Amino acid sequence: MVGKLIIGLVRGYQRFISPLFQPSCRYYPSCSSYMIKAVQIHGAIKGLLMGISRVLRCQPFTKGGIDYVPTTFSLRQNVKDEEEPDYSGGKV
Repeated sequence: MVGKLIIGLVRGYQRFISPLFQPSCRYYPSCSSYMIKAVQIHGAIKGLLMGISRVLRCQPFTKGGIDYVPTTFSLRQNVKDEEEPDYSGGKV
């Protein structure tokens, strides 16, 4: 229930607020897409924490790059996955 609310808020941001600004995310996938996937895979609380951590990392002093949602909970950048992991065991 809470996870769907968080995803709904992020999708609202993607649809109505994000188009008003130039693309500036330093990571792939974008921070909003990352948060949605993190909530789907790890649940509302852990996914929200992971998404907030990702947004805080997305700043001018960061190199950025590919950062997929890890299959295990972590607040650090995922540097080991060069391709998107298989999330078939998640909470989707």
